[in-house]
Amino acid sequence: MTQEQSGCGGGKQGGCGCQSQAAAPAKISAQINGVPLHGPDEVLGIESLRQRAYSELLRQAAQRAGLLAVGDLPALDGVLSEAASQAIEQLLEREIQIPQADKAACLRHYQAHAARYAQGERVQAQHILFAVTEGLDIAALRQRAEGLLVSLRCGDEAAFAQAAAEFSNCPSGAQGGQLGWLTRADCAPEFAAALFAQDEANAHIGVLPRLISTRFGFHIVRVQQRQPGQAQPFEAVRAAIAQTLGQQAYVTALRQYLNLLVGAAMIEGLQLEGADSPLLQ
Repeated sequence: MTQEQSGCGGGKQGGCGCQSQAAAPAKISAQINGVPLHGPDEVLGIESLRQRAYSELLRQAAQRAGLLAVGDLPALDGVLSEAASQAIEQLLEREIQIPQADKAACLRHYQAHAARYAQGERVQAQHILFAVTEGLDIAALRQRAEGLLVSLRCGDEAAFAQAAAEFSNCPSGAQGGQLGWLTRADCAPEFAAALFAQDEANAHIGVLPRLISTRFGFHIVRVQQRQPGQAQPFEAVRAAIAQTLGQQAYVTALRQYLNLLVGAAMIEGLQLEGADSPLLQ
């Protein structure tokens, strides 16, 4: 079963009767230390401006560090020059030093998240997708999904199947929302993270008590069966754990470094917080 077929990684677009016109992004004149982030007639959304702002902060930092020629000019279209991109890589390699996670740290992580490293775990489930499409009122869509979720938690499999056929924007709705047996690899990452979560709220049979929010919309999920995976020995997954911990440490360090750059910069036309940087996604 593919992701599109299961609805875990996509869904059929469809209206829900609560459409409204999407607001156009406001025109903002934004600068970093006097350097404009866009052309005089260019209109950008907030997230696009932030992405350009963090790139410009790093470009200027590379110049101050002597890694990039002073003559390198900022691009109003937000595309860094090849020299600037290389200089930023060198800057981050110099400024962000992450020690490799030792065995003790890896072992603590493994003991706390052993189920995450099991192989062969499967879940049989059905779902109802409220797809997010352009022009929809997202708040109203969520409210509608949550209302149905409450009623379905008191119902049986037949009630869930009927609701899926009536409301789901996924092709699986025609089969009562049936997704079949799923592994983590069958699902979009955000769907898998919730479906295979090991906390009390999600690792049970029946309708999950919360909506699963993905890039495609809001999912009501009913777990029919679970098959636990086979635990892997620590040494078999130690390298993967070390890589995970290293990436987490890098993201934290990058966030702190960007916060320093933001605090020392003159920023006009937008508000920046290092924790919201698109570079950290």
